[in-house]
Amino acid sequence: MADDKAARGAHHLHEVYRERRKLEPLPLELRPADLAEAYAMQERLQALFHPARGAIAGYKIAITTPVMQRLMGIDHPCGGAIFAGMLHPSPARLSCAAYVNVAVECEIAVRLGADLPAGHRYDRHNVAEAVDACMAAIEIIDDQNADYRLATACDLVANNAWNAGCVTGPPMTRWRELDLAKLGGRMLINGAEVGHGSGADVLGHPLAALAWLANTLAARGRPLRAGMIVSTGSIVSTKWPKPGDTVIAEIEALGAAEARFL
Repeated sequence: MADDKAARGAHHLHEVYRERRKLEPLPLELRPADLAEAYAMQERLQALFHPARGAIAGYKIAITTPVMQRLMGIDHPCGGAIFAGMLHPSPARLSCAAYVNVAVECEIAVRLGADLPAGHRYDRHNVAEAVDACMAAIEIIDDQNADYRLATACDLVANNAWNAGCVTGPPMTRWRELDLAKLGGRMLINGAEVGHGSGADVLGHPLAALAWLANTLAARGRPLRAGMIVSTGSIVSTKWPKPGDTVIAEIEALGAAEARFL
C-alpha cells in the first residue's frame, strides 16, 4: 500500500509540474506519513522526470543553513536530485519563461571523484577523500508559486525539493589548501549584493552536509557516485530574478558562477 501511495503521489506531482500549476501541499490521501514515505515518493517522481530531464547528475541539499531554516520553517536538511539536462556551466543564459516562478540560491558545490558506497558511516572528514573539486554554484529553484508557510519537510522532499537545475562555476581542485568553513560568499544581482554568508553556515561545514547526504542516500540504496555534483545548501536567502537580471554567486577563493536571465 505504501508503494502504491508513493506512485500515486509521484504521478500527482508530475502532473502539477507538467501542467505548470501552483505547487500546493499534497492532498491528504497522498500526503507522506513520514520522511521515509516522502523519499520513496521522490524516487518515483525522479523516474517520471527522467525522460525529459535526463539522468541524475547529482544532488542538492536544502535547509542546511539558518537563513534557509528560517525562510522555510524547517529545522533539518532535505535532499533532491539534480538532472543532467538541467546542469549548466557558468556563464549560463536561462529563460525565465522556462520556469513558473524561478528563484536562485548561492552555494558551495562539490564534484565527487570517487563513489560513496553503503556500508560506511560518513562524516565531514572521511567524506573529503571522495571530493575531487569544489566550486561556486547557483542553484535554480522553481517553487511554482508555492506558499512557503504551508510547505512541510515531507512536501519538500516528495517534490524533489523544488530543484530546477544548477549553474556551476569553474572547478577548484586545490580546495584542500582552503578551510571551506571560513570561506565567505555572496550573491549579486545586476552588480548589487543581495546577501552574504560563509561556509560555516552550512551545518558548520559544507562537507558535513555532504556527509549527511551520503549517509541518507546510502541507507536508501542510492549511493553517491563519482562524477556527481552536490550543491551543499544556500548561504543566502532565496532570491527571485526577473528577465534581464544577471545573477552571480561568488565564493571566496573558489570563484564565481553566473547566470543571465532572459
